[in-house]
Amino acid sequence: MGEVVSRDSLVARVRDARESGRTVAFANGCFDLLHVGHVRYLEAAAQEADLLVVAINDDQSVRSLKGEGRPVLAAEHRAELVAALRCVDFVIVFPEATVGPLLELLQPNVHCKGTDYTVETVPERDIVRAYGGRIAIVGDPKDHSTRDLLSRIASSQRPVESAFSQPPEESATKP
Repeated sequence: MGEVVSRDSLVARVRDARESGRTVAFANGCFDLLHVGHVRYLEAAAQEADLLVVAINDDQSVRSLKGEGRPVLAAEHRAELVAALRCVDFVIVFPEATVGPLLELLQPNVHCKGTDYTVETVPERDIVRAYGGRIAIVGDPKDHSTRDLLSRIASSQRPVESAFSQPPEESATKP
């Protein structure tokens, strides 16, 4: 199980890992409603190095990327859920528009992106190449999305039926 950490703590932990000879993989995303595609992406990213760091967009950046009404879950809750996955070592919430500054700071051995990218379309490819890192495209085909999940949830809404929503039976009155 991973740990949600501050930027300063993460820098120190990554430095310590490197000093002990461990390699670092880095993955990022919104992770608004955790689904199987996220899990498969992170499990595959973890296979690329000894340690997996996951950077999660803060609420403001999710809103600007995904639109009004998002995120569904607050950043601290998304971070806690991702950190609970056994393949994740550290989670950080980042406020910047891109993960570029974190990549420059941490310089992970491998920057992992999902299969909706190619090595040539990864936005941070020049940053990773500049410090000598590698880009890995990982996970299963992009057949899962939070947007689709939210749409399916919205279209299947029905009133909840329970014993408490039924009107009470008329009680027989005594003469």
